[in-house]
Amino acid sequence: MIYSNNKKLIILDADGTTIDAYNAIEKAFVHHGMDLGDEESFQKRHNIFKYLGGLKQFPSNLRKNITKSNRKQIVDTLTDVYRNEAALYAGIPEFIRTLIASPDVIVGMITRNITNEPLETLRQLFARHDINIAEFDFLIHVPLEEKKTPHFRAVREQFGVNPARAGVCGDENKDYVAAINTGMHPFMVSYGFENFLRLTKKFEIPQEIISKTPGELRERVFHSLEIPNV
Repeated sequence: MIYSNNKKLIILDADGTTIDAYNAIEKAFVHHGMDLGDEESFQKRHNIFKYLGGLKQFPSNLRKNITKSNRKQIVDTLTDVYRNEAALYAGIPEFIRTLIASPDVIVGMITRNITNEPLETLRQLFARHDINIAEFDFLIHVPLEEKKTPHFRAVREQFGVNPARAGVCGDENKDYVAAINTGMHPFMVSYGFENFLRLTKKFEIPQEIISKTPGELRERVFHSLEIPNV
C-alpha cells in the first residue's frame, strides 16, 4: 500500500496514562465511606475489583454499592471530582501541548471514562491544565462494552497513516493488544491501572516498551516522533 502522507500518529489514553485516576477514584470512594485500598493493590486488580476494592474491602463496598441509586451517587461524585479536582500526571500537560503544536503529528485521544457525560468531563479536566481538547485531531469515548481495536484502526485509516509511523499510549493489557492488532507501536506505562510486574509477568509485555514514569513516556514518544525534548 502507498500512503499519501508522511504524517505520524499518536493515540493517547486518559485514565492511568495521562490522568491520575487512582487518586480521583479514591476521593470519590472516601466520600461514600468506601475503601479503595492502597495504590499497589489497586494496580493488581482487574475489571470490577478496581472499582469496588480488593478482596479485603469488597464485602463492605458491595453493601454500599448494591443499589442502582448508590451506584449513581458514586458516579455523580466521581464526575464532580474529575471535573474539579482530578489532575494530569506531572509533565503530561506540557507533553500534550507539545504534541498538539507539532505540525507533522496527528494526535488525539481514544479512551474509556466512567463519569457522566465523559467528553464534557474530560473537557473540563484538561481545560484546568490549559489544554483545549478541541485542538485534538480526534477525541473518541469508547463504551465499556466495546473494544478499542476498531477505533484505533478507524482513526489510523481515516488519516492514512502508515502503521509503522503510529503509536498508542496506554496502561492496560487491553491497550497493548489493541495496538498490536492494528499494527501500531504500544507505548505502555506501569504507573497507571496495571503495574510493571502485572504487565510483564501476567501478560508478558516486553519491558523494553514500558515507561515507569510520565517523564520516561515523554522521552520515548518524543524520540520516536523526532520531537526535540526541551
